[in-house]
Amino acid sequence: MSILGLKKKQPKTFKVKVSTMDAEMEFSCEVKWKGKDLFDLVCRTIGLRETWFFGLRYTVKDTYAWLKPDKQVLDQEVPKDSPITFHFLAKFFPEKVEDELVQEITQHLFFLQVKKQILDEEIFCSPEASVLLASYAVQAKYGDYDPNFHKPGFLAQDELLPKRVLMQYQMTPDMWEEKITAWYAEHRNITRDEAEMEYLKIAQDLEMYGVSYFSITQNKRDTELLLGVDAQGLHIYSPNNKLSPNKSFPWSGIRNISYSEKEFTIKPLDKKKEVFKFYSSQLRVNKLVSPNHCPEAERAKEDMERRLFQLQDEARMANEALLRSEETADLLAEKAQIAEEEAKLLAHKAAEAEQERQRLEVTALKTKEEKRLMEQKMREAEQLAVKLVEQSERRLKEADHLKQDLNEAKDAERRAKQKLLEITKTTYPLIAAYSMSSSIRMDFKDSDMKRLSMEIERERLEYMEKSKHLQDQLKELKSEIESLKLEEQQQAGLYSLRSYDIRMILKDHVTLRTGVMMLKIHFAII
Repeated sequence: MSILGLKKKQPKTFKVKVSTMDAEMEFSCEVKWKGKDLFDLVCRTIGLRETWFFGLRYTVKDTYAWLKPDKQVLDQEVPKDSPITFHFLAKFFPEKVEDELVQEITQHLFFLQVKKQILDEEIFCSPEASVLLASYAVQAKYGDYDPNFHKPGFLAQDELLPKRVLMQYQMTPDMWEEKITAWYAEHRNITRDEAEMEYLKIAQDLEMYGVSYFSITQNKRDTELLLGVDAQGLHIYSPNNKLSPNKSFPWSGIRNISYSEKEFTIKPLDKKKEVFKFYSSQLRVNKLVSPNHCPEAERAKEDMERRLFQLQDEARMANEALLRSEETADLLAEKAQIAEEEAKLLAHKAAEAEQERQRLEVTALKTKEEKRLMEQKMREAEQLAVKLVEQSERRLKEADHLKQDLNEAKDAERRAKQKLLEITKTTYPLIAAYSMSSSIRMDFKDSDMKRLSMEIERERLEYMEKSKHLQDQLKELKSEIESLKLEEQQQAGLYSLRSYDIRMILKDHVTLRTGVMMLKIHFAII
């Protein structure tokens, strides 16, 4: 067997396990893969496009390190376990989460990580802010508060407040739950994404948000200090106060950073300011804060000063990425376009709604006016009907009176005719006899002649009185007929009947007058 045959065959792949804040994934990677290949695979798997905030972190002995994108994975100081464990975490924290975090998955990962840092007390939070943040976390998890469903004790299994806050006050878990639920009930109709964004907007104003801390000393004998690194720059803290830095060096004011073994030097841009030096006893921390992302500086052995260390480089990369990310701009432009289209659609709908409102208002006014006119017409019709009924009743009564008067006139006429006929029958034989023989003489008594004359005169007077009364009635009937013709043409038949009766009365009146004239002639002859 040859020596070559004794050598073990090198594997072509290796396994890794990547843990996000809410999931775990396993991948089989090629040996030649660089850190960027694995990082891009994770981002594609979870659908993340805002990649510049995140990185793959691994644990090495007493500290941690970030996987370098431009170096092969197996050539870095990653654990030799199988699978190799990485944590997909945020490296850089935006200053304004609402403006800089576009994707929902990005917001969700930041929410989970910041929430864990607050609960682990890596970020200091006051009790009041802790309760408010807890209420938004409950809204994101459970949705709208429902007292019929969310009974007392429903938050017993949820970790919502830092232990420091729980121990600071003598309150039972039920009392804390009551306080959180009171705020939770106020967040009705807020979606999960909105609740998580409200959580981050409060958290971003906390003093320790987005700061990474490292133990240092200002000289080899001094007590320990803390070096804080964030997107703003480098900050020096006392170990017992991570909120207020003793000294700060903004990135824009740093001219150069160099290190030699355990010594670091920060040279301000203003040469008149004092150079700051500090020491770190942990070689891993030195490498973590060293310019690992500058391979050109590593190859340049002659340049003993390293201008950048890892966190500075990463912070600047994040800051530049936040300002010039084309992908973020595309996403924002897409959102802006959608918002603009929605605004146009809403404006169009609002215009249509306004037109419909105006149309309904005009219709309502027309309907109201038509209703008023209709009611007025109904009232007028009712008044007219009442008036017509009254006029009809009055005319009927007048007609009855006229009929009665007419009947009385006819009776008087009949009696006059009868009397005239009787007188004529008595008188005409005498006239005839007188005409045939003028020699025959008739002897009438004076008393009989006087009686006859008186009777004739009485009949004449009665006739004259009735004739005058009839003439007055005729005049009144004529005037009423003229008015009735104008007002009520429908009673033409009744008027025709009255006209007919009047003509008959006039005819009988003429006949009566003829008879009277004949009597006058008779008495004249006698």
